[in-house]
Amino acid sequence: MDTKLLISDKIKKILNKIFGTLASSIIAFVLLYFTFRNVDLNQAFNIIFNSSIFYLILFTLSFFLSHVLRAIRWQLIMKSVKEISFFNSFTSVMVGYGVNCGVPRLGELYRSLFIGRLERVSRTIAMGTIIVERIIDILFLGISVLISVLIYSGNLYSEILWLKSALIYGSIIMTILVVVVLLLIKNREVFFNVLNKVFSKSLKAKSQRFNSVFRKLFDGFSSIKNSKTFYGIIIYSVLIMLVYGFTSFLAFFVLRINLNHEISYEMGWIVMTLSAFGIVIPTPGGTGSYHIIVKSVLETLYGFNASESSAFALMTHIFSYIAFLSTMFALIRIVNVYRSKSNLDKVNFISVIKASEREDE
Repeated sequence: MDTKLLISDKIKKILNKIFGTLASSIIAFVLLYFTFRNVDLNQAFNIIFNSSIFYLILFTLSFFLSHVLRAIRWQLIMKSVKEISFFNSFTSVMVGYGVNCGVPRLGELYRSLFIGRLERVSRTIAMGTIIVERIIDILFLGISVLISVLIYSGNLYSEILWLKSALIYGSIIMTILVVVVLLLIKNREVFFNVLNKVFSKSLKAKSQRFNSVFRKLFDGFSSIKNSKTFYGIIIYSVLIMLVYGFTSFLAFFVLRINLNHEISYEMGWIVMTLSAFGIVIPTPGGTGSYHIIVKSVLETLYGFNASESSAFALMTHIFSYIAFLSTMFALIRIVNVYRSKSNLDKVNFISVIKASEREDE
């Protein structure tokens, strides 16, 4: 009977994953339809095919630099838990982004699984550090959007009608989240005592399991323990945002849009910060949600025509998809070649789950 229930639970989880992926894919296609329904895509792709190779190389280097900085920052966050190598940090980061291209929100889980397997660290602790990183990302995104409001020549709130509401509600949610996390960290033992009382004696084993998981998660939350680490994280976070803006800025030159419009770093920064809201809608790799925001921003704020704005959205998104997926598989291949030479088991998307389940017991 227990075996049947276990199989039934696994089937339900698989069906939920399939349904969730299908639903997010439908949302993506609907958004893509509304974004490009009145666009001459032939003209948009002509702009893409006539891209500048020189600026494409610079764009590629800038793109990867931002993720190199992200990997270094995660090394710093993980430092109080365990010293991890840059290569394993970078590999796990790129695996996370690669997985998100297929199934939204699953990338963070797989990042923790891969680093857990490569560095023999608890996946739950790793997930705690990733949650901390995501909170930092959202805080810096909010600051970056406010900077966009200040540097834009007009009234950004009146031009982008949803922006003010998004900032207000986002700020409220983030404030509540940060306060809750800080209170839980500060009163962790009280929380664990309450957790133990919630479970009856008959569920003692389950209580211990939950207690262990939450302790490891809080170890991840508490990873920023000294001022040197804190300031280092701040510096890398600023650099990441600056490079993101520079990458967006270079995209205009890749597509030779600078020949028809006056381009500034400010434009790249504003497009970068506003397009980040596309991740709020759970579509694979931001498909559809990213396109509709970028196209709207370029047309509304800077007077781009439909073909130019569509080319920008398509090129940057297609590039990121190809870059994330190809880098993910290439890095996994390199890892497995090394592990094979060292007589270690190879890693893949199934093996890291099984290994992590054993190691987190």
